[in-house]
Amino acid sequence: MTNDILWQTKLHARLHDPAEKALILMRTAHGHEGGTSRILQNELFPQGVSAAVKAAVKRADHWASAADRAAFPKHDEDGRYPAWQQVKFHERPVIIHPLTGHHIDLAPLTSVEPAHAETLSVDHFRKLIHAQDPRKTALAFWRFGPEIDAPEIKSLWGLLPADTRVPDHSIWDHLDLTAAFAGAFALDETDGPALLAVSLGPVQDFIAASRSTSDLWAGSHLLSRLAWEAIKVICEELGPEAILFPRLRGIPQMDVWLRDECKLVHHLFDNCEWTKSGTDANPLFAAALPNRFTALVPANRAKPLGEKITAQVRNWVLKQGEAAYRLLLKEAGTDDNPALPGYAQIKDQLAGFPEVHWAAVPWSLIGTTDGRVDASDDRLTKAMQPFFVSTPPGFLDTDAWKALRQDIKLDEGWFWHPNPGALYPALHELLERLLAATKAVRSFDQTKQEGWRCALTGETEWLTTDRNQLTKSYRNQTDTLWAKVANARPAWAKEGEHLGALSALKRLWPTLFVQEMKEVLDQGVQRFVVSTHTMALATSLATWLPKNDQLTPELCSALQAANGDRIALPRRLALDLKQHAQADLLVRLPGWLEAARESKDESASGKADRLLEEMLGVKPEAYYALILMDGDRMGAWLSADRELTLPHKDCFHPQIRQSLDNRFASDPLFTKYAESLRAANPARHMAISDALNNFALILAPEVIEQRYHGRILYAGGDDLMAMLPVSELLPVMAALRAAYSGVDAKDVGALEDDLSFKKQGNGFVLHRGRLLRLMGEKATASIGAVIAHHQAPLGAVMRELRAAEKRAKNEGGRDAFSITVIKRSGGALYLTSKWSRAGGDSPMICLRELSAALVDDEASRRAAFHIHAWSTDLPEPSQLGNEQYRDMLCRLMSYQFQRQRIGLPEMHARRLAELAPVTSRKEAMGFINNFLSVAEFLAREARAEKRP
Repeated sequence: MTNDILWQTKLHARLHDPAEKALILMRTAHGHEGGTSRILQNELFPQGVSAAVKAAVKRADHWASAADRAAFPKHDEDGRYPAWQQVKFHERPVIIHPLTGHHIDLAPLTSVEPAHAETLSVDHFRKLIHAQDPRKTALAFWRFGPEIDAPEIKSLWGLLPADTRVPDHSIWDHLDLTAAFAGAFALDETDGPALLAVSLGPVQDFIAASRSTSDLWAGSHLLSRLAWEAIKVICEELGPEAILFPRLRGIPQMDVWLRDECKLVHHLFDNCEWTKSGTDANPLFAAALPNRFTALVPANRAKPLGEKITAQVRNWVLKQGEAAYRLLLKEAGTDDNPALPGYAQIKDQLAGFPEVHWAAVPWSLIGTTDGRVDASDDRLTKAMQPFFVSTPPGFLDTDAWKALRQDIKLDEGWFWHPNPGALYPALHELLERLLAATKAVRSFDQTKQEGWRCALTGETEWLTTDRNQLTKSYRNQTDTLWAKVANARPAWAKEGEHLGALSALKRLWPTLFVQEMKEVLDQGVQRFVVSTHTMALATSLATWLPKNDQLTPELCSALQAANGDRIALPRRLALDLKQHAQADLLVRLPGWLEAARESKDESASGKADRLLEEMLGVKPEAYYALILMDGDRMGAWLSADRELTLPHKDCFHPQIRQSLDNRFASDPLFTKYAESLRAANPARHMAISDALNNFALILAPEVIEQRYHGRILYAGGDDLMAMLPVSELLPVMAALRAAYSGVDAKDVGALEDDLSFKKQGNGFVLHRGRLLRLMGEKATASIGAVIAHHQAPLGAVMRELRAAEKRAKNEGGRDAFSITVIKRSGGALYLTSKWSRAGGDSPMICLRELSAALVDDEASRRAAFHIHAWSTDLPEPSQLGNEQYRDMLCRLMSYQFQRQRIGLPEMHARRLAELAPVTSRKEAMGFINNFLSVAEFLAREARAEKRP
């Protein structure tokens, strides 16, 4: 009964405002609550709903509005709906980016008549109704409500604002938040809702313990899957809208749950990309969820939910660890037996993994009188004060709150007295500090590990079928579980490699996940294996394919005889290979080459390299690139730090802003409120999550895997890791930086050809006819990149990659990139720079132009060596002055460029001289030498593709 009331309440909440409200407001005789909403309510609740449900939804609507919408005052003589506050959206259809304040005019899209809009809306939602099942219907409304097929309204549907006067959040944001509040009220009438934050870990150490790029993918994907198992607890009990951050709508793993566990009708998902692909290019193989989330839950369930999440994710890990062990036993030819010591090892080693930290803050800390905030109740102040220096603490000390709680009386009007929803910013501040305190207090349980340790982590015993084997080195044993597996399945274990429970789970996770996906997709799925060999080879194959040459007979024979695991190819390369007459053999080539190179037979390796060189006409590329991208100051964005948020006045429709100026501009108290900065609110968090989802799930895969030949290893919001061919490193880095913020390509070193979207304003881009909301120009990202030989130890490459990302953040001062080149011959090159310079050219553009010029067959690459040689003889900048010093650098570099036949104008030397720091000769020439050396290395690899 409680469950029925919950879903009836949430479904009723989704119908309290029609989706097309902005299009019909003040245009129909029956009002916005009398059209679509009334029709659907009558069909879904023919007997009506209880007074308790109506009260919960009404209260939830008011709280959601107070949490998300900037308030504005009224005159004493104003009625409930004064004319100056009425915005006719069909006449002035403006939406506002909540992070940037940029206005977008939707005028070309709003010509649909109100009656037609209501008809389309009713027809759309009727298709989503699951008869006699409010839970399924509410879930279908949540997932597919924002997606309509009607062409005359499709592009506009997901953008419609909840309030035409404050159009910085959509009707879908408002319906989601109202349903979340209503569900909490239905389940806890006494204490009401609470905010719950959950964080899983460890992250970096778990991912970094990898010996192959397959391990890297598996570690990232496994953590994302753990996040889903935690989130699923909330979704099962309270519905997906209870998760405020991250936004779950459209996440493939969420869709699988809706279709297969919640039993929504299958045809609703027919257009979802994850239902169409039986390869590892399927979006389900992308790690799309971060390791922490925030939910709105009933206060009386916060603690049970936190404890249930902890138990469920750990039980799930234990179950997967045991499944991995059974696979190992089967491959080793050993009979399964619950008494085998490996099961006890798994239980012992996986106890306490993952770390789960959670914190909750109830709304009951806010005192109320007649549903309004009671300013005399100081419980929230006392709860917050230990975490803040200011008094009152945090949000309670802002001009905005002082105005809303009526500490400030306007000379010419008044504000509505706020309800507790308006204090979401204060509760969120307290929640963040409580979670940080929870993470700081850790309990460490002592574990007893007696035998030889895991080859990957060195922390736990390796899994065995006989504990006596743990007392001596596995190097001297040939009958261990892992020795047998290495002989039977080298992809699971290299020779001499013995793994503990967590490392074993990570190694076998691709296999376990593929088995799961076969059931989800009801078809065969290729195993996910990403190879550095393959990525290094990608450019060479992509260059060879257009020639439409045939494989040599000797190579054909070798490939026909090849066996072993299929190696995953970059998506674009895999599609191109399908067009070749010998595609069935070409797809075997990377796996065959990798097996030959890793075999002990040197003649086999040499033969493979010879046959490949004969096929390509050049030596194949031997280097690949890894990139690690991270959004800058994401915590500050979520907390709405002063420099990253907007004044209240920027959230109003231009018509309302003008009316407020006309009526209250002379009131200094209102002006103070209007200029005060908006605090964090649910709509802001939803907007950030939407922007990050648009980047990670739409734009980043298109850049990396469709326009170029890379593979994404992890893409969870603002974090991204990918593997690329060296020749495509610079354009991909620049395109990702542009895609993250939605900025002009040229500003960050991207070219128009790199991108599949076009900027439409600060934070908006047009992508395939769809307006996407991104983070905006103030949001920046830093990228670390490493170029390494495909045989370089991955552990060392990963350490350099993380160091590169840190250099971009620290030495680069954020909004920067840092490239490390690990030479096969020894030594390394380092280049760190900003994406763009105020009033100057983008360093990335300079690097790309210089590298491209060095690819020319007439150019000599020795300019970098000559400039390095004479750099030690230069004077200090203090001896000449900065401008004269830069002029000297420009002339010397220009001379070397001309001497070495590098086709660049003097302007490029000038650009490079302007980029160099001139604090000292060492710093200036260090930067220039690194810049030229990295460009020369990239050109060297690119020229190999052109050489006959």
